[in-house]
Amino acid sequence: MNKKLQRHSEEKQTLFHYLMADTRKIVQDTISHHTQLRYNVNSRTLKRLFLEQRDESYYFSDVFQSTVSSTGILRYARNDVNHYELKKLYSGYYTPEIFLDLHGLTQVEAKREIGILISTCRRESLYCSSIMHGYGKYVLKQRTPLWLAQHPLVMAFHQAPKRFGGDAALLVLIEIEKR
Repeated sequence: MNKKLQRHSEEKQTLFHYLMADTRKIVQDTISHHTQLRYNVNSRTLKRLFLEQRDESYYFSDVFQSTVSSTGILRYARNDVNHYELKKLYSGYYTPEIFLDLHGLTQVEAKREIGILISTCRRESLYCSSIMHGYGKYVLKQRTPLWLAQHPLVMAFHQAPKRFGGDAALLVLIEIEKR
């Protein structure tokens, strides 16, 4: 029986070599790209960015009672912001320059990500952003507007038009520094 297995294995090997006769070895030519940082990052810069992002999420409280209506279309404008900005947000006058997707995040993670978004908008001078909270169990859909209304740098937000996510997203105007 051992001779039979050996002969069978030799036949397989001969067949394999016959079938592979016209092939050649593949040369590995994969190019690995190395990303270069836009900024010269040192430990002091990283610490400043971390503190900045932490400070932006400091404003979000779960016990705060806001003037944001929980029924109908979600919209909010700070007292010093013209309410015409809300109409411009919904009509598509503003196009989001950055998007944040909160799908699958916990409330704590969502607060942190919104804080990071606000600090990024300030740092990069991005005026309009989109936050996609989705539907899910309606927790983030209910909490996100309340958190945004608490932040002093959020000028206004409105339920997004259909092309930017409809009632599963918000368009947000962030106050940026004048340069």
